[in-house]
Amino acid sequence: MDGASAAVVGVSLLLGALVLLLVLRLGRRAPSGKAPQDGGKEETEPADDHKVNGETTGKAPVLKKQKQHQRSRKEKPQQHNFTHPFLAAALKGHSGSISCLDFSSNGKYLASCSDDRTIRIWSTKDFLEREHRCMRANVELDHATLVRFYPDSRAFVVWLANGDTIRVYNMTKKEDGSFAYVAAPEDFPKQHKAPIINIGVADTGKFIMTASSDTTILIWDPKGEILASINTNQMNNAFAAVSPCGRFVASCGFTPDVKVWEVCFGKSGDFREVARAFDLKGHTAGVYSFSFSNDSRRMATVSKDGTWKLWDTDVEYKKQQDPYLLLTGKCEVAEPCRIALSPDARALAISCSTSIFVYNSRGGEEEERFENVHGEHITDLAFDVNSRFLVSCGDRAIRVFHNTAGYRAVMEEMKVLLKKATNESTRQRLQQQITNAQNSLESIYGKSK
Repeated sequence: MDGASAAVVGVSLLLGALVLLLVLRLGRRAPSGKAPQDGGKEETEPADDHKVNGETTGKAPVLKKQKQHQRSRKEKPQQHNFTHPFLAAALKGHSGSISCLDFSSNGKYLASCSDDRTIRIWSTKDFLEREHRCMRANVELDHATLVRFYPDSRAFVVWLANGDTIRVYNMTKKEDGSFAYVAAPEDFPKQHKAPIINIGVADTGKFIMTASSDTTILIWDPKGEILASINTNQMNNAFAAVSPCGRFVASCGFTPDVKVWEVCFGKSGDFREVARAFDLKGHTAGVYSFSFSNDSRRMATVSKDGTWKLWDTDVEYKKQQDPYLLLTGKCEVAEPCRIALSPDARALAISCSTSIFVYNSRGGEEEERFENVHGEHITDLAFDVNSRFLVSCGDRAIRVFHNTAGYRAVMEEMKVLLKKATNESTRQRLQQQITNAQNSLESIYGKSK
């Protein structure tokens, strides 16, 4: 080999050695965030410096996501904000969605139940105050979806979501003189095979009703024994309720009618039978919901056909007399849809999704409209026993509205009667009712300005 060839070979060997050295150096540095090819442990360093708005933060996305997740678990979802001139109060205390409301028959309390495993009993005299007091009852290892007061207002029943049965709570006096609601030792036995849509307690205290989404309504005695089972034959039940007078049980569903039964007891108080009383027929599609007036002489219904109807149910049904249709009105309907008739039957309200529409029962005109009341679909709607307030629930708050439509109806009705009155004492009584309603409206309008 001559000198030139040897020089070429030497340069080639030198270049090869340099390339090999470079490859070995690069091989020792595994790509950032990836496992080395030699089967070593995964690196704990971040895959790359995290950038926000183009600036390096040096924090790993994984760590940030973990912190965000931990933070989201601690933070409660934002409360839905709603304001309106006729909003009297927003009762806030539940940490979960509220599914049911019920006023006690003496008008002093409002019960609410939520998936936060509590039932709260609110004082209605605090509705117009800044602070809203309530008593709390806990539901161990479950939560209530429905709640109803007993007639004495010192006990209530709930439907348990997981237990699929009724539990009774009684008011007890503690050693410090305060009161608390304590669950009865045993729940009612399980009987229903389909999901429950409503429960009710008769104002007489003689029976409890439970209705499921198939076609079954059960009548129980207060101790948990079944007195009767009703097959509604309506394909499915959409709603059922006990009348405020405690005599009737009614249901509606797939068929375009409402069926009403009388729960009959003997003079000695013993159960006799459940007898068919009357039907409300006139809708052309399934009925979503219905409501009784306080004396059960009026009923209101709302249907998939886009109408609501007001009925005179003060009839001699045992002589086959049918209820009279008094009024039909048009309305917006979409599931879930509920109707509430004020106890004095002067106003009615319909909830549709997250909005509420209030109508008068004289001509059927829409008088108030409250839109986007709750952050979720409205689950319950009710007037208080004195027809002063309308309450709704659908998220974590209870909205309390002034019943302005009811006050206006009182004034108009009393003015008509005043023109016909001949007795001075009657005239004074009517004038006082007009004045009271007028003062209430002026107070509401004054606060709304």
